[in-house]
Amino acid sequence: FAKGLAIGLGVEIVPVNHLEAHIIANLLDRDDIKFPFLCLLVSGGHTQLWLVNKMNDYTLLGESRDDAAGEAFDKGARILGLGYPGGPEIEKCAKNGKSHLIDFPRAFINSDNIEFSFSGLKTSLLYFMDSFKASSKCTINDIAASYQSAIIDCLVSKMDLAIKKTGVNTISIAGGVAKNKLLRKSI
Repeated sequence: FAKGLAIGLGVEIVPVNHLEAHIIANLLDRDDIKFPFLCLLVSGGHTQLWLVNKMNDYTLLGESRDDAAGEAFDKGARILGLGYPGGPEIEKCAKNGKSHLIDFPRAFINSDNIEFSFSGLKTSLLYFMDSFKASSKCTINDIAASYQSAIIDCLVSKMDLAIKKTGVNTISIAGGVAKNKLLRKSI
């Protein structure tokens, strides 16, 4: 659409890569971010860790093998009967929950590779909910908190690994999941 509009108006079009826009968005309102820095790009469609050496010089350190973190939040919220978008709904529900009650899987958390996987986590939540009966020992808030914690633990552990591997300790987070308060606090 943008190309057609530009042709119709006789104006130049400047293409912008969607992922690159996420990476550099933090530079728009912050002049204290120095190169190189690490960027954890987490959204509904992408979970990637980038080394940003300078403008137009990025190295992909790792990414999700399957579902993105934001997609895991969205599908998890659907399984839990919460609203959309899933991230804010799970975060709200998790606020009064105990995140240590359910030990959901954390794929690749102990691996020396920077890669993510959230499909097994979603399946684990689905199976857990198939047999879930509300009790005084475990509430929907506890489930949401435990599920959210599993996602955040994976993201933070790989950020920590990237810092160790690169020696770069300036970091940014971008994408919709970057709004998650637990992620921000944990990083």
